[in-house]
Amino acid sequence: MKPLALAATLSALTASAFAAPETFNVDAGHTLPRFEYSHLGYSFQQHRFDKTSGKIVLDRAAKTGSVEVTIDAKSVNTGYALFNQHIQAEDYFDTEKFPSISFKSTSVKFDGDKPMAVEGNLTIKGVTKPVTLTLTHFHSMPHPMLKKDAIGANAVAKVKRSEFNMGKNVPYVGDEVTLSIAVEAVKE
Repeated sequence: MKPLALAATLSALTASAFAAPETFNVDAGHTLPRFEYSHLGYSFQQHRFDKTSGKIVLDRAAKTGSVEVTIDAKSVNTGYALFNQHIQAEDYFDTEKFPSISFKSTSVKFDGDKPMAVEGNLTIKGVTKPVTLTLTHFHSMPHPMLKKDAIGANAVAKVKRSEFNMGKNVPYVGDEVTLSIAVEAVKE
């Protein structure tokens, strides 16, 4: 190997060994948390939240990271204003006392340089439970319009709403809820 090529190779290896964590801000316009549950066995209803914020930190070289997401529970959107009010009441989200839902990671699991799962604590209605978000998709590239690095992912997890003091009408309305989050975030 030529001295110049050896120096370039060593420089690249050294740079990757000391790569710094990257911080990304959640893009609220392209982040959509949804939840799905069985409604009397007839269908699986899907609803969403319209306001989300947070930060994602990734260090792909060290295979570490963190995720903090806050969802405005009052932004729940069922497509029907009366039902939005109904599930914001005390028996369900109780948004007067608990206006937000939060997720804070405890670890990020990687497959190579891509995250594949995020373990952490989900807090709904003042109750915190461990949850694993499995990533079904992850992508990282420079954002073509913003001219900054950006990441995107889709994550899914299953929880029991009764564990978060939201068990009204179980078993008629399903206890198991599938959480799906489509998230995009832009580097600071």
